[in-house]
Amino acid sequence: MAQGEFQMIDRLLKPLAAGCPGALGLTDDAALLAQLPGTELVLAKDAIVEAVHFRQEDPPGTVAQKLLRQNLSDLAAMGAEPVGYLTAFGLRQGLPDGWLDGFVAGLAEDQRQFGIHLLGGDTVSTPGPLFFSLTVLGRLPAGTALTRAGARPGDLVCVSGTLGDGALGLAVLEGRVTAPADAAAYLAGRYRVPQPRLVLGQALRGLASACLDVSDGLLGDLGHILATSGPDGNLGAVIRAGDLPLSPAAAGLPGALEAALSGGDDYELLFTLPPRHRARLAELPVPVAVIGEIRSGAGTEVLGPDGAPLTLSGRSWTHF
Repeated sequence: MAQGEFQMIDRLLKPLAAGCPGALGLTDDAALLAQLPGTELVLAKDAIVEAVHFRQEDPPGTVAQKLLRQNLSDLAAMGAEPVGYLTAFGLRQGLPDGWLDGFVAGLAEDQRQFGIHLLGGDTVSTPGPLFFSLTVLGRLPAGTALTRAGARPGDLVCVSGTLGDGALGLAVLEGRVTAPADAAAYLAGRYRVPQPRLVLGQALRGLASACLDVSDGLLGDLGHILATSGPDGNLGAVIRAGDLPLSPAAAGLPGALEAALSGGDDYELLFTLPPRHRARLAELPVPVAVIGEIRSGAGTEVLGPDGAPLTLSGRSWTHF
C-alpha cells in the first residue's frame, strides 16, 4: 500500500461520503445526523477477518459488499431502513496494486443500490490478516422494531429465499463439493455477496412476532429466538426438513440438507408469524416458506420427509 493514510482517504473514501451533509466531507472525527421526530435509530456492528469470513482469493469488491451487506441484513432483521455507516479498516503493507480501489468500488456500487453513505471511520495498519469492521445506522418509526423476543406457541416459523447456498458456496470454493459450472458460480456468489432483505424486513413490521437473519445457521439462530422469547427455557419448535427452501443450484448436492439446517452465511430472514397472518405471506416482496411451528416445551425437533425425527451432528457456526 504505497499511498499514505490521508492520501488514501482523500482519493478513495471521501467520494463515498459525497452527497451526505452530515459526513462533513470526512474532514472531522465525527459525523452529524439529525434525528427525525417519531423515529428510532437502529445501530448494528459486524466485522470480517481474512481467512475467517472471506478468502484471500476473493475479489476485493465482493469482500466490501459482504461487509456492508451483512450489516444491512441486521437492519433488515429489525425492519429498519439504512441511513449511513462508519468503518474501521486493518490493512497490511504490500497489498496488491488496485486491491483497495476494487474494495472501495464494491462499497460505491452498494451505496448506490441501497441508498446509503459513508459517515466516517478509521484506518490502521496490521501485521496480521486483513480485517474490516463496519457500524451501520438505520431508522424506523418509533415502537415498530422487530426483535427476537415475541415468538409464542402456535406461531409459524418462516424463512425467506433459500437456505444452504452460502455454506455450499464456500464448500465449492474450497473444493469440498463439486457442482456444475452454473450452479457453482451461483453458490459462490451467494457466499460472497449476500442479499440483505431490507424491503422484506420493513414489510414485516406489525406482522412478525420475532425476527433475525440467518448468519450462523438456521437451527442455531432459531435457538436465539427461542431463548429470547422464552427465557424460562420452556419454548421450542418443530421444523419440517422437507419444507426447507433449497435453490435449484443446491438441491441434490451432497450436504445440501445439512447446509440448510446448520450452515451459515445465507442472511435470509427467519421470523415467526401468528397464524392469523398466514394469508399475508403471499403479499410479501420476497418468497417465504413456512418450515415449522413454535411450541411449548424446550428444544427444537427436526422431522425428515417421512415424519421421523432426524439426528443432527451440528446446529450452527461458532467462533469459539
